[in-house]
Amino acid sequence: MALWVAFGSFCFPAAALTNEQKLVSQAWRIVNRTYLDDTFNHQNWAQLRQKALKTRLNDSQTAYEAIQNMLKTLDDPFTRFLDPRQYRSLQVNTSGELTGVGLQIALNPETGKLEVVTPIAGSPAEKAGIQPRDRIIKIENTLTENITLDKAASLMRGTIGTAVSLVIERDGTSPKEISIIRDRITLNPVIAKLQKDRDLDIGYIRLTQFNANAPTELARAISELKEKGADSYILDLRNNPGGLLQAGIEVARLWLDSGIVVYTVNRQGIQGNFESFGPALTKDPLAVLVNQGTASASEILAGALQDNKRATLVGEKTFGKGLIQSLFELSDGSGLAVTIAKYETPNHRDINKLGITPDKVISSGEPIKIDRVATSDDVQYQAAVELLQSTVNSEQLAVKS
Repeated sequence: MALWVAFGSFCFPAAALTNEQKLVSQAWRIVNRTYLDDTFNHQNWAQLRQKALKTRLNDSQTAYEAIQNMLKTLDDPFTRFLDPRQYRSLQVNTSGELTGVGLQIALNPETGKLEVVTPIAGSPAEKAGIQPRDRIIKIENTLTENITLDKAASLMRGTIGTAVSLVIERDGTSPKEISIIRDRITLNPVIAKLQKDRDLDIGYIRLTQFNANAPTELARAISELKEKGADSYILDLRNNPGGLLQAGIEVARLWLDSGIVVYTVNRQGIQGNFESFGPALTKDPLAVLVNQGTASASEILAGALQDNKRATLVGEKTFGKGLIQSLFELSDGSGLAVTIAKYETPNHRDINKLGITPDKVISSGEPIKIDRVATSDDVQYQAAVELLQSTVNSEQLAVKS
């Protein structure tokens, strides 16, 4: 006896489903089971499956398009389909190692253009002279107009020793073609140094993303700076787009003796929470730099430190991404990133599309070169230094009295 599977008012024998139909059905089931909004953007989700399976699916590409069309109806830019190459690239990126040119990129929300957030320290891109806010006009023969971040990243990654051509546009200059040789990029997301400023020994730490290496590398940086005599810290989360939720939680725990780090809320409204149990690696004064590029796991960390009164936030309102995605692999090696929950700060602030307002709002002013970050040219950094100086002076007076 044949087993039949019903789709709406249509029935298909299970054995008769093509591989392409099975792939579409698998993607539909994952979203149906896990997606945060159980109204699916106020539409009949089952009817969409029926419509997709009635479409002629001749090959993988048409199946992928059918899945993408289903996901578009959710109106959620963070729930998206990843072809096998994109899925592997995302896994590599979060694992902390890849082969490519070493650029962090973003789409400018106003212009839609592909821009450089920052080159990774020591990467081929940095050595080639690429700077933050450079616009990438073309990658090889592909124009970047309307390109996705995943597509752009996959075009720049490749075999070690191979070349990739980028056409770069910079304010005040004509577009320039640059050939870069790909190399292995170890994604150490931490840049740390001891800086003497206004009688303070400041442990400056810039965290560029939350990959699997972030908690370990940041813990190492704090310990080394303590040994060098740091008496206060500045944690720079500007233009940090986020990454792994667990990495954000573990980094928060490095700074907190106790307290809630973050609440999560799923589609049933059930709340979970992650706590810090200490001890913190340091109790010295801490200022955190944030801006409009501070997003996702960065906002989890900033919110945890602000609500627990562990740090003073300085800079601009953050991006406002309060949604959590999970990755699911499909049967052919492609995958889905699906919004499965939202998060709230320890004070139950829902910051999605709202962002986190710093304790001290300071505009960044004119863009500065990467080598001038955390210097006298960096107005947000200087504001953080002033706050730390005031805090340290107050603590010293309290001890004397």
